[in-house]
Amino acid sequence: MESPVVERSVVITNPQGLHARPADLFARLALKFDSKIEVIRDNHRVDAKSILHMLTLGAAQGTELTLQAQGPDAEEAIDAITRLIVSDFAADETLSQESAS
Repeated sequence: MESPVVERSVVITNPQGLHARPADLFARLALKFDSKIEVIRDNHRVDAKSILHMLTLGAAQGTELTLQAQGPDAEEAIDAITRLIVSDFAADETLSQESAS
């Protein structure tokens, strides 16, 4: 049986938007999970594990994104990525929480 898709909407609050550093943090965090993780903006769907794909979203402050994950750790992945976004990409806190898990 295929695992269910976990989906959540988030808004980019970082004043600089999803530029290179946050996109790198986002992709590196996504790579820690086995699930397939995608990010959707309007009709544009990208692989969350690729910094280049993430940058193509052009997500400025206030942009709403939909996170989708499917796989064995989908819920954990969406929770971790949401924490990263809500923290305005404060990587040290989010990544250390993931390491402790």
